[in-house]
Amino acid sequence: MSILSLNSVGHAYLPEEWLFKSLDFELAQGEHVAIQGTSGCGKSTLLNIMAGLEVPTQGEVYWSDKPTSAWSTESRRSWRQTEMGFIFQAFHLLPHLSALQNVMVPCLLGGQSGEAGSAAARSMLCDLGMQKRLDAKPTSLSGGEQQRVALARALVHHPKVVFADEPTGNLDTTTAASTLALLIELCTVRQISLVVVTHSDDAARTMGRTLHLTPQGLVC
Repeated sequence: MSILSLNSVGHAYLPEEWLFKSLDFELAQGEHVAIQGTSGCGKSTLLNIMAGLEVPTQGEVYWSDKPTSAWSTESRRSWRQTEMGFIFQAFHLLPHLSALQNVMVPCLLGGQSGEAGSAAARSMLCDLGMQKRLDAKPTSLSGGEQQRVALARALVHHPKVVFADEPTGNLDTTTAASTLALLIELCTVRQISLVVVTHSDDAARTMGRTLHLTPQGLVC
């Protein structure tokens, strides 16, 4: 059974000006998929549709064979908070919080106590080699350290799927490769599905499957 599937999904911001149409997609539990395409083709929009952050103009998105169109606003929010993790190119760490506190956020949103959230965040950061930087604010962290905090934040609550939009785009080549390898390793160990939007052919080659977004849909 697919954990996530899209059936004939299309999206247009203006009438008859489609980013893509008739798109079908299935994601298995633990599968790692890269999505590539030209700039402006709608890769980030597609990721948002998969995550329920945007509603497609046509078609249906299913999570565990249940259509997301039937979700209430609260159900949509709850599913994102507990079943999904997000990693962004610009990190999007909260500047007034420490590394530990940033990673605690998904735990607290998911209903964990402060003590349990702190323990989970600390363990996750230590696994990523950040045990000496728990109290550091984002502005005092290097780009690679900030992205490790972002990885920890995306994984700490054990989501079913992690969505990553150009997760290594702001890193140098060496740091980008090591960070992506670490993300794939962590997702593999935890059987977390991973969908990565990337312009990097090197990054795409590390994934189990690579798809290219075109106006006609996703192609191998």
